[in-house]
Amino acid sequence: MCSMYSVAVKPCIRVSNGKCPSRKSIIARAEVTVAPQHSTTRIFPLLSKDGIPLADLHVQEIIERQSQNNILAREDPCNKPQFHPMFLEEAYEKCRNICAEYAKTFYLGTLLMTEERQKAIWAIYVWCRRTDELVDGPNAGYLSSAALDRWEERLQEIFDGRPYDILDAALTDTVFKFPLDIKPFRDMIEGMRMDTRKSCYENFQELYLYCYYVAGTVGLMSVPVMGIAPESLVSAQSIYNAALYLGIGNQLTNILRDVGEDALRGRVYLPQDELGQFGLCVNDVLSMKVTHRWREFMKEQITRARFYFNLAEEGASQLDKASRWPVWSSLLLYRMILDAIEDNDYDNLTKRAYVGRSKKLLMLPLAYTRSLSSRKVFL
Repeated sequence: MCSMYSVAVKPCIRVSNGKCPSRKSIIARAEVTVAPQHSTTRIFPLLSKDGIPLADLHVQEIIERQSQNNILAREDPCNKPQFHPMFLEEAYEKCRNICAEYAKTFYLGTLLMTEERQKAIWAIYVWCRRTDELVDGPNAGYLSSAALDRWEERLQEIFDGRPYDILDAALTDTVFKFPLDIKPFRDMIEGMRMDTRKSCYENFQELYLYCYYVAGTVGLMSVPVMGIAPESLVSAQSIYNAALYLGIGNQLTNILRDVGEDALRGRVYLPQDELGQFGLCVNDVLSMKVTHRWREFMKEQITRARFYFNLAEEGASQLDKASRWPVWSSLLLYRMILDAIEDNDYDNLTKRAYVGRSKKLLMLPLAYTRSLSSRKVFL
């Protein structure tokens, strides 16, 4: 993607030493220019919404494999691991408890799903949470590349029917019940590796790839479990794309919500060239000062996140009816986070956008109403 605007690539500045790390692996796409810092007539640009082409992410290959009724490696009943029913019941109960504790709104939405789908979604959620905890959890400071390599080996063992622990066993049972492809899971682990290597992003394409790895993949994992409505006239490709876009929108929203917190950890997930377009740089983020330029910059970032939520809505309305509520709950909740940033006058540097419990509960009936319709509704 080439932006229609001429921009200045600002250096990434780390909190620890104030220096920009080497970026030899990054290739600048264009020579750029920044408008004067003190211009009073500056017309702020619209930001590009184009990310990485889906073909480059091999999404179509994932869709084809996950659309098969059976995955060849698991067609032979002899390959399916035999777990004691009480062991599996305990495994899924542990997954349910974790989901209920850490993703309350999403968990409530899963309660309308069939029991088999509920369990599968809980198992996927727990694996994704454990993967994320490797980088953001209490032991993240001790994480090594070898640990991520071992986690990926464990993933392969899950798909081969040899789970390491009881929580892995729930996912093993799930992947033998639903046509789940391993690639989105591997891609999520790659996102964790990206987090250990990069503390800032030069442009939106880099950030989009990161968002795909850590969140878009969740949508690709979930569609085979949630199911597509039998009456849907929309192609499977479109529904998978929408699921991926929901993950992108969610992660962009997480980034905007956590700008201040991430900066304190030495991470800036905002595209460097786009900061430059608004006469900003990483030092402006680290200074924690909300200026006119910052507000205008945030307005465009929020507009882009909403753009991806709009793309996600059509797919949400084409899933199996019993599976739509948690997806619509996620859509509406994350839109409310963006609203909260606006309500805070775009101060996401010193304030955290928060959606209270009462607002979340009031949102659930609206999400349920949206889930009953197969028509795309922009909010």
